[in-house]
Amino acid sequence: MSDESGKKRQLKAVQAALAAEHAAVYGYGVVGGRVGADRRTEAQAAYDAHRAWRDALGREVRDLGATPVAARAGYALPFAVPDAAAAARLAAELEERVAGVYSDLVRAVDGDRRKAAAEALREAAVRAVRWRGGSVAFPGLAERSGAGAAPAAPTA
Repeated sequence: MSDESGKKRQLKAVQAALAAEHAAVYGYGVVGGRVGADRRTEAQAAYDAHRAWRDALGREVRDLGATPVAARAGYALPFAVPDAAAAARLAAELEERVAGVYSDLVRAVDGDRRKAAAEALREAAVRAVRWRGGSVAFPGLAERSGAGAAPAAPTA
């Protein structure tokens, strides 16, 4: 593989992670508005973490010589979020989707970028466990285990 095709593969994966972080930031705006008071601090911490990863990924895209993908004005939620229980389910879903995109990023990059992507994957997997109350064997790879599973990237 040429250096140019490797750079394009890396850029595509970093842009996908950035897009997923944009969606997660949006989703946590919904979670924060519906989650119970007992989990509001947890939702705020996750929101802040996703904003930090979003900003770091934007810098990575610029370092790769491209323009970062912009956030959309809005994102379709995977289900209605009328109450605190649904907000917690949404938070878990957001984390699992982000973990899936970071697992792709881990495979596409190397060096410090791979280390950062693995850390982001770990963080998302831990948050998903906390929100859901259980885990999966391979965080970020659950969507690849069955035909009816959700896509890795959040939908618009």
